[in-house]
Amino acid sequence: MPGVDGRVIIVTGAGGGLGREYALSLASQGARVVVNDLGGARDGSGQGSEMADKVVSEIEEAGGEAVANYDSVATPQGAASLLKTTLDAFGEVHGVVSNAGILRDASYAKMTDAEWDAVLQVHLYGGYYVTRALWPHLREQGYGRILVAASTSGLFGNFGQANYGAAKLGLVGLVNTLAIEGARSGITANAVAPLAATRMTEDIAPADFLEKLPPAHVAPVVTHLMSEECTDTASVFVVGGGQVQRVQQFQNAGVRFDAPPSPGEVAERWAEITDMTGAVPGKNPLG
Repeated sequence: MPGVDGRVIIVTGAGGGLGREYALSLASQGARVVVNDLGGARDGSGQGSEMADKVVSEIEEAGGEAVANYDSVATPQGAASLLKTTLDAFGEVHGVVSNAGILRDASYAKMTDAEWDAVLQVHLYGGYYVTRALWPHLREQGYGRILVAASTSGLFGNFGQANYGAAKLGLVGLVNTLAIEGARSGITANAVAPLAATRMTEDIAPADFLEKLPPAHVAPVVTHLMSEECTDTASVFVVGGGQVQRVQQFQNAGVRFDAPPSPGEVAERWAEITDMTGAVPGKNPLG
């Protein structure tokens, strides 16, 4: 079965913006799509069914198969209900695009615990809850595709987004481990950091810059990463404005001290320690 044809794929936060584009793209290639969206505002407040229902209608009008789900991914109960919707509708599940997210931007000096918790709960915990619910099914069938929405704010930082950046880079750590643990079961786990004009980015980047970043540029990459043919795993891709780039951690040769050095000895060799000339892709020395 080539590509995503016939596969059942959940897309969270699929009621608008990037998630909608992902759902439409997957469906256009034959996937049966579960369109999950709480229907809330950008900060996570409120809820409703209209957004998800509209995307399902778009897919069905184009001849595709889809079902709506309105659960919050920020709780294990919501994730369990999302899985139930999927299995009740299609009887199986093959992958998830964990895209749902909110913003509670504030400078670190002004950020509240509530703003920190809310963002991590939807992005990081949401990614965990949904993938954890699917994990036994993917392992048992020996096939699965997991894709999380990371962000350049997590990879490189961005003013006012400590909560968002921490959550997004946390998701990269999650898929790095899922890629290792899922390898023997035919499960891949990757991350995409999209650059696109959506309601999430409308006031954090200049309008003329956002005009060059239509969400439709990201969806084909997401669809490929969810396909049977794509076996890449533990990879992060920055995608936007027609550009597709892989981002990877690198490490240099470093400096070896045969005995515990003094702070002065460390300082003396600091230029060597921080020099990235000749750096190679990093790997975990523990295995």
